[in-house]
Amino acid sequence: MIEQLLPLYAKLISGVLLGWYLGKKLPAKIPFLIGKSLFWVGIPISIIAFLRGAELTGKIWIAPIIAWVAMLLGILASFLFIKRQKMELNKTSQGSFLLTSMIGNTGYLGYPIILAVVGEKYFAYALFYDILGSMLGAYSLGVFIAAYFGNEGEESTLKLVLTMFQNPTLWALFFGLSFKSYPLPQLLETFLNNFAWGMIALALMLIGMRLSQIKSWSNLRLSSASLAIKMLIIPLILGLILGLIGITDKPQLVIVLQMAMPPAFATLVITEAFNLDKELTVTSLALGSLLILLTLPFWLLLFGN
Repeated sequence: MIEQLLPLYAKLISGVLLGWYLGKKLPAKIPFLIGKSLFWVGIPISIIAFLRGAELTGKIWIAPIIAWVAMLLGILASFLFIKRQKMELNKTSQGSFLLTSMIGNTGYLGYPIILAVVGEKYFAYALFYDILGSMLGAYSLGVFIAAYFGNEGEESTLKLVLTMFQNPTLWALFFGLSFKSYPLPQLLETFLNNFAWGMIALALMLIGMRLSQIKSWSNLRLSSASLAIKMLIIPLILGLILGLIGITDKPQLVIVLQMAMPPAFATLVITEAFNLDKELTVTSLALGSLLILLTLPFWLLLFGN
């Protein structure tokens, strides 16, 4: 396992640290432009490229189902935690707590980890979990929760829901599936593959750039509880259930790792749109991004065979 983790940690830490350094030195608009480029071009093309090497056989349909079950269990566990608190949490803090307990960074962080640990063969499980699970959940159920606990109006709700259908990764999934079996010249295949890995490296740098802009580390107690639900309790319970229903080996590991990802940056977008507790969301994002380095060995030991 050490041989597997060392190269992965080297890529994750070096990419994020480089992004952190550049985020401190470059103008604030640079991470914004990189994010836009990845969102509209880099990640969609990477999805098409990685899909060409992925196997679509097996029970890939289970990935988005587990994603939705994980999100719903995250909401339930969060409600139970909030109800048992002796101190009163205001509505905006409750909304942020729910969001960070249910929506994971299964794209920009999940993709490189899955590809490094498991490889392209089982990438479809990670992709279906992210697009048909996390993304749809964030901009449907997540927006509904934010609208209920937040202070914004109907226009923002509608705008964020429409964002889900405008997301190019969703269309890249359908395009990639449609043209997966079409042969391409070897030179083009090589270019697509190199381009895709380059975008994964850029995505890690972008995470570092965004983390470098985080200035608040308050609400550590609440953040720790949210991350325990999101990154430990739910993945452990559902990971064991996957084994009981016959989803084992690499597919099981991919789904567990996606469930165990830290909160997504989409939670911050939704938090800001609906005036939820930004400090709680930001602290959960930063702390979760560090915690994943500690939890990865645990999941590999438990489900990595």
